[in-house]
Amino acid sequence: MGDMTNELLTVKDAAAYLHVTPLTLARWRKAGTGPNWSQPGKKVLYRKSDLDAWVDARSVVATTS
Repeated sequence: MGDMTNELLTVKDAAAYLHVTPLTLARWRKAGTGPNWSQPGKKVLYRKSDLDAWVDARSVVATTS
């Protein structure tokens, strides 16, 4: 079996993975604020590893007072 972290996901699958809508992903692409994506031809694709890295970069560590 191949490396599942480099699995390519469609916009619909990537949106489901991130728990957002495909429209949200489109807005993030336009704004340049979302996860890395590629477009080999007409279809936009996301690497699962890029989605995970994007989420990890936005993780917040809780602090206590």
